Amino acid sequence: MPRSGAPTPPVSLLDLFKIGIGPSSSHTIGPMRAACDFRAALARLPVARLTATAYGSLAWTGKGHATDKALILGLAGFAPDNIEPDEAETALRRILHECRLTLPQGRDIAFDPVRDICFDRETQFTRHSNAMRFAAFGADGAVLAEKLCFSVGGGFVVEEGEAGMAAEAPALPYPYEDAAGLLLAAANAGLSIAALAFANEAARRPGAEIRGYIETIAATMLGCIARGLTREGELAGGLHVRRRAPKIYATLRARPPVNDAPPHGYMDYVAAFAMAVNEENAAGGRVVTAPTNGAAGVIPAVLRYYLDFCPGADAAGMQVFFLTAAAIGGLIKRNASISGAEVGCQGEVGSAAAMAAAGLCAALGGSNGQVENAAEIAMEHHLGMTCDPVGGLVQVPCIERNAFGAMKAITAASLALHGDGTHIVSLDAVIETMRQTGIDMQSKYKETSLGGLAANVAIC
Repeated sequence: MPRSGAPTPPVSLLDLFKIGIGPSSSHTIGPMRAACDFRAALARLPVARLTATAYGSLAWTGKGHATDKALILGLAGFAPDNIEPDEAETALRRILHECRLTLPQGRDIAFDPVRDICFDRETQFTRHSNAMRFAAFGADGAVLAEKLCFSVGGGFVVEEGEAGMAAEAPALPYPYEDAAGLLLAAANAGLSIAALAFANEAARRPGAEIRGYIETIAATMLGCIARGLTREGELAGGLHVRRRAPKIYATLRARPPVNDAPPHGYMDYVAAFAMAVNEENAAGGRVVTAPTNGAAGVIPAVLRYYLDFCPGADAAGMQVFFLTAAAIGGLIKRNASISGAEVGCQGEVGSAAAMAAAGLCAALGGSNGQVENAAEIAMEHHLGMTCDPVGGLVQVPCIERNAFGAMKAITAASLALHGDGTHIVSLDAVIETMRQTGIDMQSKYKETSLGGLAANVAIC
């Protein structure tokens, strides 16, 4: 939701795109990071017991989103960006079998996941639905340390009393707070949105590091697509959802030469790319928050579309794609939300589609006005989308929803490129509308699995 008080700097690309494991950025990556940080602060304390309690949406859909597993792994010292999916499963099995955790100083303590990992579905916090409380106890039962924090979407975690953005960020050459300010700053400087975003990033860290990180996240996204297009079988969780991306992709590859292919063939590929990522995410694979795990397939699918099907696509265009997408995603996070638990899926897949549309439009040579228009079109046509995962799992409707988000993004970029950048509805107006819609949306439609499809689809 919008931040009040002093102006806050744009969100860094390195913070918005984070590498981690599935199935959820807010329910898996955030809790794991928060638990790991809490454990790290206990090095000098005589801890005998650790507990973690999840509230709100984390409690209602925590099991399906692997929040319990994330909390356990975090308390064991694992961080989402440095643990492989197979390693996570092995470590989790060991911890559950031995019922012990290792503290930072190397000492083991007893750990009972049934007793020490709790889901509180009654307590609510006004700051955010995704609340977590960690506590460390001594041998006498006294509380040695305690922390309340919130997983606010996209893997971002803030502690109680903290502002949502980093106040200590360096002064940036081109500050802005909304899309109108971004367009004005770019026009005054004679820069594209991507060039302006790069200049702001370069005020935080060396340019080579920025370019290298973009290459890393792009490689991770494309690698996730590649894995998802080859791995078959049924996803865990009880819905009996089978992976479909490999079969779709194989069928497409077996089609006749391009001259005889149906006109929608490119979109079929895009759907397969997006579903491949989100099937990997649902299986706990390695993905990139873009801007969340639940929407992790949209941007990779549009990126692959650009690289595979757009004449002239190159590495420079890919850099433009990500810098532009990050600028748009940062606006949405600052002035509304990217959290499904806060505003529904309009904040996840809707934000991802807006980011992807803007990135593709820019990579294809769109003007700043066309880029802003592309983001606006994509976001506008996701307004009101609820987050209602069946069974609390990031499978139905999430996997297919990413395919549609990617196709909407490509359509939005195309429509914007056919125009001159002038349009009636501004991106700022759409972002504000999304924020207001999220406020009005009932909590049962915000990642609690208490309404929508989750309440009307029988689980066999």
